[in-house]
Amino acid sequence: ICPWPPGAANDMLARLTAARLQERLGATAVVENRTGGAGLIGTNAVLQAAPDGYTLLASAFNTAVMPLVLRGATFDPQTDLEVCARTAQAPLMMVITGGRPQRTVMEVVEAAKARPRDWTIAVSALGSASHLATIEFNRRTGANLEMVAYRGTQPALTDLLAGNAHLLIDPSFNLLPAAADGRVRALGIATRERSPLAPDMPTMAEGGLPGYEFQSWYGVWAPRGTSGGIVGRIHDLMIETMRDPPVVQRLTQGVLEPVTESLEDTRRFIAAEIVRATELLRSVNYQPE
Repeated sequence: ICPWPPGAANDMLARLTAARLQERLGATAVVENRTGGAGLIGTNAVLQAAPDGYTLLASAFNTAVMPLVLRGATFDPQTDLEVCARTAQAPLMMVITGGRPQRTVMEVVEAAKARPRDWTIAVSALGSASHLATIEFNRRTGANLEMVAYRGTQPALTDLLAGNAHLLIDPSFNLLPAAADGRVRALGIATRERSPLAPDMPTMAEGGLPGYEFQSWYGVWAPRGTSGGIVGRIHDLMIETMRDPPVVQRLTQGVLEPVTESLEDTRRFIAAEIVRATELLRSVNYQPE
């Protein structure tokens, strides 16, 4: 079950996962896009499914933070689902509308502090990685840019292109095409080191924000109670898939990085993501909708 519409990165990775499971296990694998409720409808379907390995959730970062964002999400992502693997990740990057002259992160910060009413920063969705990264940007810089929330990256990017919003932090695969053709200007990428997906783009650390690292990521979960043997088998198949050269090439062409970490590392990573998201949302008194 993919709780997001066809065509997005979630859906592409769900179909990649299903194809590999079908190939290796010899069973028919079907991707069902059960959308709605900001991902909650499809997630609930997996939460209620039998823990027999025949129903899996192919989703993203949103799964880990959903209870922090949606009032109707009453599950605990660390105990009510069995994580099988993270599959891919996409670093976030910051872009500026082409109508502004600033070319570095610190130039933006200085300009925003001098004339705060002249600046807004778009947020692709409340509770998203974009939202958390923007909260941290304001906290770290003291710029206190006005955040304007949208229902997705496309409307946020449209307003950025029109100059109605001035900055946007979002996954690289959403923004690199617009930066490559000059419609927006890239300021930095939120990775520890320069990304091989965009080697000429400075990191946010190089721009004056050491330790500023954010990413969107994707994974596979099973219902609570699924046996360790089934979870381990799925994990091993996902690692094998993410090391397959044609898959790596396909992902990197879509500006996604394969993830091949251990199950223990995945659990630690998700736990840390939840802690950080909780602290950031609490810092702005965000209330679940």
